[in-house]
Amino acid sequence: MKYQAILFDMDGTLVPMDTNAFIKGYFKLLFCKLSKYGFDPEQFGRNMWAGVSAMVENDGMATNEERFWQVFCQRTGVDKDAINADCLEFYGKEFQQARQFTGENPLAAEAVRIAREKAKTVILATNPMFPMVGQQTRMGWVNLKPSDFELVTSYENERFCKPNPRYYLSICQRMGLEPSQCLMIGNDENEDMYAGTQAGLNGWLITDWMLPCQEHPWNGPKGSFAETLEMLKALEIYP
Repeated sequence: MKYQAILFDMDGTLVPMDTNAFIKGYFKLLFCKLSKYGFDPEQFGRNMWAGVSAMVENDGMATNEERFWQVFCQRTGVDKDAINADCLEFYGKEFQQARQFTGENPLAAEAVRIAREKAKTVILATNPMFPMVGQQTRMGWVNLKPSDFELVTSYENERFCKPNPRYYLSICQRMGLEPSQCLMIGNDENEDMYAGTQAGLNGWLITDWMLPCQEHPWNGPKGSFAETLEMLKALEIYP
């Protein structure tokens, strides 16, 4: 097999994590950063999830960043420019503490390195709900950086989210890729495998930190992260 492009998910794929534990810990850190705005903890959580839902339901008429802040600021009455500046500072600094809610993966950088030898294009197709500075911080937890990829999706540069197949189609259109010649590597049966293949991509499921989906179980190729490295090594080089 050979692929024009290889796409990697991040959470639970390159970065090991229990998603629920990570979100809970990360929200607490963010709430502490933004406590000066006088938010009630429970209401803060509801407003954050409302903003997340707005990104998931994005119809492509605005960026995910615009959708999030439109909903969050409407619900809270805060000034977008002021709170966004604090958030960007958070994702570059205090967000580093959220590493305690993730695991180690010394093979992550090696997997990306091998992928770059095999495919013309390697993409970090992480759900674009974080600003780019937050994506960069999380990449650093597994010794990766933006320059390791031809594209890193973030809430500034995307107008769709997983599990919308249009997220994958928009990536392919932007990068000039044929979906059938792309491989999506991820741990989520719904967001990575089902949505990706609905867009025409091929899929490989990471089983170490797999997120199952009863409605859309994955019956395609899969393996542990160590087995994923062997799969990547066996690929032909794309001409």
